Parts: sequence; C-alpha cells; structure tokens
Amino acid sequence: MKSASSRRGPKAPDGLDQVYGIHALQSLLDRGESPRELWMQQGAGSRLKEVVAQAQSRGAKVKEQPRDLLDQLTQGAAHQGVVAFCPPLTPEGEESLWLKLRAWPSSTPPLLLILDGVTDVHNFGACLRSADAAGAHGVIVAKDKAAPLNATVRKVACGAAEVVPVYQVTNLARTLAKLKDAGVWITGTAGEAEASVFDIDMTGPTALIMGAEGKGMRRLTREACDNLAKLPMAGEVSSLNVSVATGICLFEAVRQRQLAS
Repeated sequence: MKSASSRRGPKAPDGLDQVYGIHALQSLLDRGESPRELWMQQGAGSRLKEVVAQAQSRGAKVKEQPRDLLDQLTQGAAHQGVVAFCPPLTPEGEESLWLKLRAWPSSTPPLLLILDGVTDVHNFGACLRSADAAGAHGVIVAKDKAAPLNATVRKVACGAAEVVPVYQVTNLARTLAKLKDAGVWITGTAGEAEASVFDIDMTGPTALIMGAEGKGMRRLTREACDNLAKLPMAGEVSSLNVSVATGICLFEAVRQRQLAS
C-alpha cells in the first residue's frame, strides 16, 4: 500500500522553484547562474547530459529520476527530461522603477509594458518573452490580480523571466500618474478605441498597457491613459490573445523607433 506522501506525488525541495526544459536550463547557465539541484531523466540523451554537466560543474546536485516521476512533478508539462530547482524569482519594488527612470539616458527612450489584470501564467510568460525579444526595458504589474512569477511563467518565457525587470506596484493608477509626471506617455489598448496602434507615436518614452482577456483595462487604468489604441481586426474574431496582441504592439514600437533613428 502506498504512503500518503507517495500518493501526493513528488515535491520540489523546500523553498525552491522548478525550472524545466533544456532551453530554460541553458539560459540560466548562460547568465552565469546555476540551480541548486537537478533531476535528470534516466537514459537521457547526450545533449541533455552536456547541459547537466555544466550545471554540475558549478555545484548543482544531480539526481537521475524515472520519466514518470518528472511527469508527475511537472504535471505533464514538456520538461524534456530535466527539472532544475532554483531560488524563486521576486519582482522588483516600485522604488527601483523610479530610481532607474531618474537615471535613464536621454538617448534611449524607455519602452515599458504594463499588464493590467493579466492573471494567466501562460499569458504572463509569453508577454515576458515578447518584451525581451522587443527590447522592452521592464514590465509593470500590480500586486493584486496579477499572475505570479512561478515555474510555469519561467518555462513559457524561455529565459525572459530572469532578465526582464518586473516591477510590482501597489497602486497602478498612482504609478501611471507618476510615470506621466516623469515624461512617459501612456498608451492603453482597447477594442473600442478609434485610433489604430499603428497611428500612435511610440518613438518617445512610452508605457504600453495591455488589459486582461475579456475584461480589458480597469476603469481607473483607462482614465489614466494619454492615448487609446486598437489593433485593426479584419476577420471574424473580435480580439486576439493578450500575449499575441502584446507582441504585435511592442514590435510596432520597435519598428517606429528603428525608422526614427
């Protein structure tokens, strides 16, 4: 008869987050970081063994485990035969945002992404990945009604969660007011907006707000925007997944900035 602990399935070491997948592990190592512990699938291939050996050379404790145990631990996610255990990520505080903005070089206008009420961890991870790819300088989220920086976010973000600054703020409306005082223009996305996102100037200091799927931006967030913009929809669907829309809007900002440089 199985014990109660075995019925509950395997557990991560206390106080550590799971980071699974070869790409996520390689991203950690490329940044000079190393997990505390690694669980590697028995009979792993040469590519995985090579990455695991790098982590082991930096002090990571390695254990070989059967595939079904890794499947249970990651709840069926595509772990690619490896699960790393790392200290949890923590968002930066609001004061860190203001310190960086005060010291911001005038030659490179900041491009910030604000997620208002995005609670799905897969969407959060995908938004972080797009933010990193577009060269955004940070992501701002509220303390309430926001997805956590957990293992799923780290997996979906493919390394972006570790390198893109995430600023957690207590009062988003107050933060938007301070951003405007600092010279940052706030553009919110809304399906009913008259202007297209392709017509909004994002070459200067810009904060782009993406609202939650279905609900969009909250009222106070919307009222704080300098501009409202939409993505023109030509087909039958009325909206895009928030992470897809985020990528389009961020790269429109990138396009404009490249043309202006």
